[in-house]
Amino acid sequence: MPATIIQSDTTPFEKKAIDPVTLDIIENALRNARIEMDATLVRTAMSPGIREQGDAFPLIADHEGRMIVGQFGSFIGGFLEGYNGTLEDGDMIFLSDPYSVGGAISHCNDWLVLLPVFKDGRLLAYTAMFGHQSDIGGKVPGSMPIDATNIFQEGVRIPPVKIWKKGVYNEDLVKLVLHQSRTPAWCAADLNALIASCRVAARRVIEMSERFGVDTYVSATQELLARNHRAMKTLLAQAISEEPVSFEDYICDDGMGYGPYKLKCTMWREGDTVILDFDGTDPQSQASINFLLNENMFKMFFGIYMIMVFDPQILFNDGFYDLIEVRIPEGSLLKPRYPAALSGRTHALGRIFDILGGLLGQKTPEFLNAAGFSSSPHLFYAGTDKKGDWFQLFQIGFGGIPGRPMGDGPDGHSLWPGFTNVPNEFLERYFPLVIERYETVADSGGAGLHRGGNGIVMTYRFLEPGVIAIHDDRWFVPPWGVNGGKPGARARKILEKPDGSQTIVGNKVEDVAIEAGDVLHFITWGGGGWGDPLERDPELVGKEIRQGLVTPAGAKAYGVVADGEGVVDLAATEALRAEIRAGRGDLPLFDYGPGIETLRANCEAETGLPAPIQPRWANYAIAAE
Repeated sequence: MPATIIQSDTTPFEKKAIDPVTLDIIENALRNARIEMDATLVRTAMSPGIREQGDAFPLIADHEGRMIVGQFGSFIGGFLEGYNGTLEDGDMIFLSDPYSVGGAISHCNDWLVLLPVFKDGRLLAYTAMFGHQSDIGGKVPGSMPIDATNIFQEGVRIPPVKIWKKGVYNEDLVKLVLHQSRTPAWCAADLNALIASCRVAARRVIEMSERFGVDTYVSATQELLARNHRAMKTLLAQAISEEPVSFEDYICDDGMGYGPYKLKCTMWREGDTVILDFDGTDPQSQASINFLLNENMFKMFFGIYMIMVFDPQILFNDGFYDLIEVRIPEGSLLKPRYPAALSGRTHALGRIFDILGGLLGQKTPEFLNAAGFSSSPHLFYAGTDKKGDWFQLFQIGFGGIPGRPMGDGPDGHSLWPGFTNVPNEFLERYFPLVIERYETVADSGGAGLHRGGNGIVMTYRFLEPGVIAIHDDRWFVPPWGVNGGKPGARARKILEKPDGSQTIVGNKVEDVAIEAGDVLHFITWGGGGWGDPLERDPELVGKEIRQGLVTPAGAKAYGVVADGEGVVDLAATEALRAEIRAGRGDLPLFDYGPGIETLRANCEAETGLPAPIQPRWANYAIAAE
């Protein structure tokens, strides 16, 4: 049954004509309210994942649950359809189970708070915020076991419940949930931060409705949605062909020895509607790399990508959703069947953006992006220090951003808006470790007219024994280049003992025991290059040699001859470029590097790790039963 909205005043809102000035004021007030939600969150939260890195996502929606401002799109429509309960003034919903909201949050670490906003007895809006909790129980510190085979191993699952009911706080519920966590103080502070953020936004919505009138405020939100619809309708007609185009990419492995896993999407337009069909995507994994992709979330991803590439001036909201149809096969890696594990979904989540880049640029190569977002590297470090106190680190690392039509990809950066790195000083102050290196990896970005961003190396020296876990990807299948650009370098992880001996460790590992003095070299992938490397300015390549971004040997990929000081030999460069041009054929639209079977055959020699084994879906089905 759908949710029952209890209102003491059910008078319909009256549609008002909105002049451009009033619309602009309300639009920017909503933008500011969204920013204030973020500011409230980081000033109140305690965990480094939220406070330092900003791993949380705000939302302000209209009275029907459609996002007006936010980032991940609105889940509220689907929630209202499936929530068998009431919503009234003074209520607040709390949840973390992805299956309860069709994947609007993608794993149980994401705690979500939803606040319906009432004014004089009428439902006026919704505000919501979800953020990643550092630990929610489960089999491993951090609650993201890459080897989980079902969601019950991933910590506490919270169905949609009322944390506030008619203005009364459900303290016993919160005590029960926090009791499951290894870091209850952080979780309590982060939960309060989510609640405070929603209340701040609700207050701003009420203030706007009082200043302009409720009917004017509601009419303005509807016009913002309609304006976005008109803009996207025009943009889609111009940029998306009726002829289908397909693209596929791979998640390297599942952390249990199997891989790679294919993600495939085909796109075409039928009239005003764009179809995005994931038929051909591999079946779900027995491990936790599954990603329960919410259709509305993907519509928002698609819309954001379209807007940022083709027309960045458009304010994105949910107004265009009826122009997009998303088809995801049941039982696939992107629509796994309950109770499939989901905690390692970050790799598929990142790879979705690479697939969008490959889809949207095929008909318009000048707008094509290379691969590079690819994943969201995670490091976990936990143990008990000399004082007997439990410590637990969850940190998100960054890779190389892809080369783009407008320039180079940033080095060691996050593609997520608002994400920042955890300062080394913070890490060393609050955790028993020392950061010995934090720098870009020269030559790891794919060569091109516009260079792919370099990956980074962070070298951690651990001062206390404990366990670490690593979740990363792009170690087997490299990030591809476009328009003649070259692939980026792959990720790798090296564990070094105090005696200097080194071991290559996997990019998806759990419960790796470490001793005091052990060193981890955490190296991420680079972004693919964009355009012909031989067209890059040789003096720019020389400058990058001086900056440590490119080596003299790496400069040869651009046909540039330079010394260790970055001084370019122009005559030798012209000769080398002529030689390279004479020996190559037409530049490929996509440069994926070697094929899968070649990568498999060369894997151990090139990476130090055994090649992943092709998944056997029949065995997975038997295991699931």
